[in-house]
Amino acid sequence: MSETSQLPRRKRVALLGATGSIGDNALRVIRAHSDRLELVAVAARANWEKLAAVASEFGVRDVAVYEDSAYSAARAATDRFPSGLRLRGGLGGLVELARLPEADIVLVAVVGTTGLRPALAAIEAGKDLALASKEILVLAGKFVMEQARRHGTRILPVDSEHNAVFQCLEGHPGSTVSRVVLTASGGAFRDWPAERLSQATPADALRHPNWAMGPKITVDSATLANKGLELIEAQALFSLQPGQCQAILHPQSIVHCLVEFNDGAMLAQLCPPSMTFPIQHALLHPERPRGVEPPLDLSRLFSLEFRPVDETRFPMLRLARQAMMAGGAAPAVYNAANEVAVAEFLAGRLSFLGIPAVVDRTLGTFPHSDPASLEAVLEVDRESRAVAATWLDRCR
Repeated sequence: MSETSQLPRRKRVALLGATGSIGDNALRVIRAHSDRLELVAVAARANWEKLAAVASEFGVRDVAVYEDSAYSAARAATDRFPSGLRLRGGLGGLVELARLPEADIVLVAVVGTTGLRPALAAIEAGKDLALASKEILVLAGKFVMEQARRHGTRILPVDSEHNAVFQCLEGHPGSTVSRVVLTASGGAFRDWPAERLSQATPADALRHPNWAMGPKITVDSATLANKGLELIEAQALFSLQPGQCQAILHPQSIVHCLVEFNDGAMLAQLCPPSMTFPIQHALLHPERPRGVEPPLDLSRLFSLEFRPVDETRFPMLRLARQAMMAGGAAPAVYNAANEVAVAEFLAGRLSFLGIPAVVDRTLGTFPHSDPASLEAVLEVDRESRAVAATWLDRCR
């Protein structure tokens, strides 16, 4: 038998969200480990030109574009894609890629709740699911985790904090865990005087001190809604109670989580603030080849600082905790109202402090029933957005 025939088959990756910041970093990982990973499908919301460049570089023929107008433009420019292109459009196109027989693992990195149906399709098809879209578990964590258990599917978290918890928990029964502490950088306004926050602009919010991310998640980092969503996701992902999920400010973004066990001992996961680390861990698990970027240099002088979160300054974290305690539909309401408010803020039509105001009022006016089905959850999401929109004028 030849040496080549003895090499293990490469793991085949379907990447949904190939043109965003997670997608860019995933492509870096795939390039660096082309002997272990093969890109077989890519999808994007609208940036079909960049998607065409990615497909051409990696020789990918299975492609999907979510937005109708961008899909039409891509269909008119198929010469920009590799020959033999199989182009899909809309949500159905994302679902088809998630079920693609050629894929071993599906990385869902689309913004917001659009990735829910594709994620469920990947689970039902028996694929490993690398999950970067935290809103999916916030919206429908109970149903997603039930489906994963039913189909024996692995969910490998890509969010840096949840990937860190995943690593710390390996080999430890859930009954031994006392609490999980997720770290937060504090975002762009971490050191701003509180009285200045009313004047914060979208440009200010997008200047994150540590991470390069998309606009929505960067604003969520500034309000700490991102951490609130992560606490809700951690509860679903690791079968925790609300009181076991906590957050702490850590300006350096080097320690990504701390897990405390019943005996009081803690494990922490450390790495530089780059998404290539959790993406590589998820895509190649359980392998651990050399990383894309250099590890921490312990010969350099640096400090690790931790501070408690002031929830009066960061009300979105307090509201997330309230949603966790309420349970039922409340996390989905929180997520939907936040998406509506952040979009208005980025468009310059809502103040920064208007974001928590809209979320607070939406949570206070929406009934917190416990949805009995996935369809009921999606209806809660739609109705919450409509309710949030009615509060925009009064919270500007």
